Parts: sequence; C-alpha cells; structure tokens
Amino acid sequence: MSSSGNYDKYITMAASVAATAIVVRSVVNELLPCELRDLLYVGVRFLRSRVSSRHTLVIDEAEGLSTNQIYDAVRAYLASRISTDMPRLRVSRVDEAQGIMVSMEQGEEMVDVHDGVEYTWSLISRDSTPRAAAGTTSAYGGHGAKGRGRRPQIKSFEVSFHKKHKEKALNSYLPFVVAIAKAIEDQHRNLKMHMVEYDAWTAVDLRHPSTFDTLAMDHKLKQSVVDDLERFVRRKDYYKRIGRAWKRGYLLYGPPGTGKSSLIAAMANYLKFDIYDLELTEVKCNSDLRRLLIGMSNRSILVVEDIDCGIELQQREEGEKRAKPSHAGEESDNKVTLSGLLNLVDGLWSTSGEERIIVFTTNYRERLDPALLRPGRMDMHIHMGYCTPESFRILARNYHSVENHAMYPEIEQLMKEVMVSPAEVAEVLMRNDNSDVVLRDLLEFLKAKMKEAGESKAANEQMKKCDGETII
Repeated sequence: MSSSGNYDKYITMAASVAATAIVVRSVVNELLPCELRDLLYVGVRFLRSRVSSRHTLVIDEAEGLSTNQIYDAVRAYLASRISTDMPRLRVSRVDEAQGIMVSMEQGEEMVDVHDGVEYTWSLISRDSTPRAAAGTTSAYGGHGAKGRGRRPQIKSFEVSFHKKHKEKALNSYLPFVVAIAKAIEDQHRNLKMHMVEYDAWTAVDLRHPSTFDTLAMDHKLKQSVVDDLERFVRRKDYYKRIGRAWKRGYLLYGPPGTGKSSLIAAMANYLKFDIYDLELTEVKCNSDLRRLLIGMSNRSILVVEDIDCGIELQQREEGEKRAKPSHAGEESDNKVTLSGLLNLVDGLWSTSGEERIIVFTTNYRERLDPALLRPGRMDMHIHMGYCTPESFRILARNYHSVENHAMYPEIEQLMKEVMVSPAEVAEVLMRNDNSDVVLRDLLEFLKAKMKEAGESKAANEQMKKCDGETII
C-alpha cells in the first residue's frame, strides 16, 4: 500500500474515533443522571492523572462567598508577563488614571519558566453547579436540562507542570507569583487620603506629586529618612521578636513653608501608604479617638498636623483630675486628653494595627509637652529648615529645568545670609516661565529680605538702647 493510502487510512480512523467520542458524550449527557455523569467525569480525570506525568493546580476565582486572593494575584502576575503574540487577548481598563490592561483570554495558554521549571497556564470557565434533573427547577430559575435559566460560570486559572516539581510549585513558585503581584499592586494602586467627617473616616484620592527626588531638602537628611523608612518596612519579624508594635513615629518641626506636608506626601508615595489626616479639633473625646484609630488600615500614615495648636492638651495628671465628674451624670470621657493621645502613640491602642507610621508636625517644638517628646514616642525628629543653596538648586531644577546659571553664586550667597522658606522661593519661581526673569526677581526678592532684616535688627538694637537709658 502506498504512503498516501496509509495517510488516508489514518485520517479516516481519526475521524471515526472523534465522531464516536462525540456520540458517546452526547449519549452520556442525555441518558445519565447528573450525579453519575459527574462521577464518570471524575473517574476519567483520575485515570488520566494516574497515567500522566503532568500535575495540575486549579485556582478558582472565588472561595465560597469570598474572593480568592490567589486568583487575583495570578491574574496580575500573568498580565505583567503576557505575550502580545497570543492569538486572543483580553483588553480592559477600570480607571482612567491607569493604562490599558492586557490579559489572557479564555482558552489560551501561556508558558512561564521559574527556577528552571516550565509552567503552563490556562484560563478556563465552567458551570458553578451540576445541571438539575430534567423537569426540576434549578436555583437559578431554569428548568433542568430543558430550562431557560443560565447558570453562572466559575473562572479558574490552571497551571500544569511535571509532577516531580509539585513541592517546588507549591512552596516556591506560587509564593513568588503572589509576591510579584503584590509589588505590582503597590506600584499602580491609587493612594487615598482619609479625613474625619461626621465622626468617621472619609476617603478621597491622593494625587500629591511630591517625591524624594523633587523635595527641596538637604540631601543627607533626605537620605536618612529614606533609609529609615526602608529599614522599618522590612523589619516585621524583628518587631515581633522584640515584642514591640510594628510602627514608627516622626516629628516634623520647623517654620511654616519649609516642606513638612510635602515630606509627608513624599513618604506616602515612596511607601505606597494611604494617609489618615487626623484633625484633633474634629474629635470629641478619647473614645472617638480610639474608634478612629481602630478604623485605620495597615500600611498607612497617621498625620496630626500642628499638634501644638490643634487643641489645648492637658498634662496627664491634670487631665485625669479634670476627667472626674463634678456633677451627677457627667461623663468623664468628654474630651481628647494628653493621656488619650499618648495611648494613640505608644499605648495599648497603638497595637491595633501593623506597619503604621505616625507623623506629628509643629512650627514650634518648644511648645510641645515633654511627654510627647520623650524617647520611644517620636522615633525620629526631623528639622525642616529655611532654604539652603542645595534646596534652591532642587527648586530651580523642578520649576525651570535649570542646572546652573550665572546668577546662582550671588543667589546662593544671599541664601546663606537671609532666612527664606522654600515656599517663598517657589512662589517667586512660579511667577514667569522665563528662567532669566524669575532668577532676577528672586535675586531682588532676597536683597529686599536682607535689607528688611537689617532694618529690623537696627530697630531692635535701638529699642534695647532706649530701654537701657530709661532704666539708668
């Protein structure tokens, strides 16, 4: 028999087998009850798995009524590694601030290699429940096999690999997928800023553009803050071992306009932490303060700005004394006290969450109660000072992309002699798009500030002289 005859014979046999399989499957679906049919399918899958060298993990979209976090992680991970050469791709976007997301379509396969092992991924969809018996009403409104109801579909990711790599897949590969997905989510998720409204947190999108690269701040001090933040977020096991809450406190102090709020925004953008802006004047009592603290999420920054003037905090002894009711029926927990605030910082209530940062800001550190400043409460004190030549160059680069200029030496010399905040310098730099014009304006502004400072100093000396003559 010729080769072409053998080829035709094999094609005929294959077609016959395929037709037989289709007929058998149709007969099984029509004649066997759903329970026996499911058992048959399970048996076939079991036999196939026993003779196959491959192993498969199934990751459903949901686990009961809860979302399967592994499914979401796999979806994000595969989307980051998707090949645009695939015949079918799913394209979506759920937020205008984010780009177009390209992911795997149902029925497609994707191969991923990790630690020398090849993993084949596929996205499948199946009915959520077995088909009801003919003539009976299903839970989804249909009537058995002939009903008009449509059963919901369950989506699943399946990953197959050689069965000798099962332990590596479970203990190494899947944790790697979850870790990469978490990093992707942290990179692209929208940060939130929460504020107190009607005794509860209300969230809005945080779109502050401040970063450590654009922050007008001394380089060494800036780097020390970054190093401290990185050390904090990677020390979960360390905090647990020493028996301390996983939190970090920062006190930002300095004159107005020196960048305290910008530093907080840079910290949030760097860590991808949400901000909780606690306005103490909006909090009625200590119990409300505790409730707000419990309502915060992990991986967040709690900010209490202008702690020295938000409310009149009493000393702990005085607060406890005044907290006692003086009239029948008077409530003792009717104000925010220093004790309540200290419990928020380092008391038992400070352990209600993990990976939290607490930031206090003030223009006048000397006005703060010593109890807030003792070691262990504010771990790092950061002085936000007046504009320096280094911070001026950062501002000039941010606003006008100018690295150097003929007027820089004179401006920087005046910066060393005049107390001017970064906010004042930025305001001048924003007046015009022409860098020559704004730098000339800034030079004149600094000269005027220096003259004003000199006149003020002379007036003070004259006043002291007059006072001395009066005393004599």
